[in-house]
Amino acid sequence: MPRLRQAELARRIDALLPQTQCRRCGESGCLPYAEAIAAGRAPINRCPPGGSATIAALAALLHVPELPLDAAFGTSGLLRIAAIDESTCIGCTLCIQACPTDAIIGATRQMHTVLAHRCTGCELCLPPCPVDCIDLLPANREWSREDAANAGAWHAAQRMRRARSALPRDEASPPASRDATAQRKAALAAALARARARRRGST
Repeated sequence: MPRLRQAELARRIDALLPQTQCRRCGESGCLPYAEAIAAGRAPINRCPPGGSATIAALAALLHVPELPLDAAFGTSGLLRIAAIDESTCIGCTLCIQACPTDAIIGATRQMHTVLAHRCTGCELCLPPCPVDCIDLLPANREWSREDAANAGAWHAAQRMRRARSALPRDEASPPASRDATAQRKAALAAALARARARRRGST
């Protein structure tokens, strides 16, 4: 397939995906999954959040048979939204860095909270949380195409902002930048120590 045509096909596939950016498909986001489908590297049935409706839409676009969702990549279900236990949160910002739609707000050593209308239920904030203070709660609503469009726009804006503000690696940074990085790491270590002490005291 010509390069331009493949790129346009990937764009049209991406427009049908739920834009949760959850990576359950095995790719690093919805657009990379769309590109893999367009290039023939991935089938259309690896998107649990999209479920059968997305598979049907992709099949119609690509003129291929519908397939059942590949259970090896997860199962579809009701939308769930992240919620942070603010009494346990240590303000490490790791969940903020992991969120693909800027749905978590907060600052270093300050309480974080989730903007529910931006959360896609992607679960990417769960693994990096060092104190397991994040739960996924039922959203009591369906994920809509409007949600997908908004999430896609938020993710694109985040990627552009991070690209503009990208900093050099620590070893290439000036001494002041290295000192700031060391201070952040020390602050995180101290916060973790305090959280562990609180847990020991509550048992």
